Amino acid sequence: MSKPSKPAARPRAATLPRQVRVIGGQWRRHLLPVPDRPGLRPTPDRVRETLFNWLGQDLGGWRVVDAFAGTGALGLEAASRGATDVLLIELDAGLLANLRALKQRLGAVRVQGGDGVAALAALAPASVDLVLLDPPFEQAALPAPALAAAARAVRPGGFIYLETPQRWDDAALDALGLAAHRHLKAGAVHAHLLARPAPSA
Repeated sequence: MSKPSKPAARPRAATLPRQVRVIGGQWRRHLLPVPDRPGLRPTPDRVRETLFNWLGQDLGGWRVVDAFAGTGALGLEAASRGATDVLLIELDAGLLANLRALKQRLGAVRVQGGDGVAALAALAPASVDLVLLDPPFEQAALPAPALAAAARAVRPGGFIYLETPQRWDDAALDALGLAAHRHLKAGAVHAHLLARPAPSA
């Protein structure tokens, strides 16, 4: 008599980490909660570490906007490294409540509810040093207007960090007055550090 076959193993569903940690600066190892929210995909530790190696570990005096803040991990990394003014923008009400709780604990960021693209468009031109863009991957049309608004808001010599599921080409960046400075592919993520070149002397 033949033995009954074993049932096929079920594929494991992708799960989010329950927490992410701040990588460096004064809040190094501080844990941030990761709620179960549609589209929420925190930037991995390795990618955040690489980004702030590119930017430098001392962001003293920098003005930073995290336009799709989610857990707040990117913006809090900047604040932890001394950025003077960090604005976290989030549309989701539950995530916004978490960010406001973090502000109560840490106190070094500003938190604003609303649409990230609209908030960037409302900023004064050339008024920030760094814009952080990690829009939901499933909203494929979102990076283009977000990047255009960020390009207007960032100062000459400043930077934009962009996470997308595909790499942006040089021609598309040039049309916005931006240039690719660094790039990293980690799994499904393309991490771009883009520069707005300063006018030549």
